[in-house]
Amino acid sequence: MKYPITLLFSLLLIVACQAQDQRPFSGIDYPMEVQYAELDNGQTVAFHESGAADETLILIHGLGSYMPAWKMNIDSFSESYRVIALDLPGYGKSTKSADDYTLPFFAESVTLLMDKLDIEQSAIAGHSMGGQIALYLAATYPDRVTQLILSAPAGFEQFTDQDQMAFQATVSPAGIAATPETMIRQNAAATFYSFPAEAEFMIEDRISMTAEPGFNDYAEAQAESIFAMLKTPVWDMMPEIEQSTLVVFGAQDALIPNRYLHPGLSVEDVARQGTERLPNATLKLVDNAGHFVHLEKSGEFNDAVLEFLNQN
Repeated sequence: MKYPITLLFSLLLIVACQAQDQRPFSGIDYPMEVQYAELDNGQTVAFHESGAADETLILIHGLGSYMPAWKMNIDSFSESYRVIALDLPGYGKSTKSADDYTLPFFAESVTLLMDKLDIEQSAIAGHSMGGQIALYLAATYPDRVTQLILSAPAGFEQFTDQDQMAFQATVSPAGIAATPETMIRQNAAATFYSFPAEAEFMIEDRISMTAEPGFNDYAEAQAESIFAMLKTPVWDMMPEIEQSTLVVFGAQDALIPNRYLHPGLSVEDVARQGTERLPNATLKLVDNAGHFVHLEKSGEFNDAVLEFLNQN
């Protein structure tokens, strides 16, 4: 039986639209254009690209986060750099089918995305967990990383075996998935010194994610990511990282250091100790800013990053 060409075209269009709808977290709207790359490790990574400069800056989000967390920074950076913001595998609109979420896996995924986009070298900016991934990336693939920007990075705070047992006793995919809306809002507020209206989208998106297909896989990726950071500390690697590095902390960060496990440490203690481990690092403490310093004080953060990149 033969079908009219118009009918065949319509069927193909429906199939194409259904394929788009099946992409991870397709019900979450991003405030930027999203593209997709099929990586050689089997993952499909969502990313945003802007700017047309020769030099590249890659932005890696933190635990439980996604590329829109950089929305207050991308436009400023893309005036001078080709900017790539990605959703790590397991997060946002990227696939959530990895066997294990580890720091080596995340770092490899970034390099594979660079390969797909014909990026030989790049400056790397990472927030929180993304900062620890950036440090691991610089130590493991030094020829791929030109400079580092670390926004409230994980990896500066050290954890004992007893600390790790405390995390294992309290963190689980089921617990993350079952987080009620009131706690989602409290957790988000704790990541800022003074919660800005510009950050409300993160709460709304996190609530909406619970109804998305693949949400339980996201919760599992988030739990595994916590254990990945504990299992692969970068403290001993840091003295070998020679790239020029800018470290930025919000002076009122309520997440680093961990207030329950390390009540005697201050933000400045952790920030300075970590910065001093890096041979070519500069520390900037931003007052009246919390863990999401790059969003809460985006103007000051953007200026500091661009000045650093232009001078190094």
